[in-house]
Amino acid sequence: MARIAIIYYSSTGANHTIAGAFAAGASEAGAEVRLRRVAEIAPAEVIERNPEWSAHLRATEHIETATPDDLVWADGFVLGAPTRFGQPAAQLKQFMDTTSGVWGEGHLAGKPATGFTSSDERHGGQESTLLAMYHTLFHWGTIIVPTGYVDYDLSHAAGGNPYGVSAIVGDGPPSDDVLALAHYQAGRIAALADALAAP
Repeated sequence: MARIAIIYYSSTGANHTIAGAFAAGASEAGAEVRLRRVAEIAPAEVIERNPEWSAHLRATEHIETATPDDLVWADGFVLGAPTRFGQPAAQLKQFMDTTSGVWGEGHLAGKPATGFTSSDERHGGQESTLLAMYHTLFHWGTIIVPTGYVDYDLSHAAGGNPYGVSAIVGDGPPSDDVLALAHYQAGRIAALADALAAP
């Protein structure tokens, strides 16, 4: 049974919802799943000025905070964060910047991984955010698994992003099509992780 770590950042809940769809998809594919959120690093006074942000932070306090050991444990992983000016949110990037030790020991190489993101606007930096996220995975030696158009109809319905799962949340929560693609992509990651981890 493959072990899949889903590590994400979400300020107001959209990426938390997508992470949940990945977790469900991986579990249904037979994987053991760790759902982890990265630590919040924004100043408390900034968070408290945004009711949605502060409410979501309180609502997800029960989810364990990610550590590099979660990546070591995993046979494959999923990383997600909203886009911030065409880059992954600093909270996820900060977590990724703490992985030098486990990377140097070779614990991240050869594992399949994929990414997800969201933005308010259709052209709000989703593709550049995923590509920037993958820059770190190149250094890790990870096997990057894009959504591509493996299931064309599903990918097209979810917005047609071949780089990873992405949602336009300016009009509301992640759509059912986006969540369906996340569920499907999680199954792919679980199957690949299982095959690559086999002795």
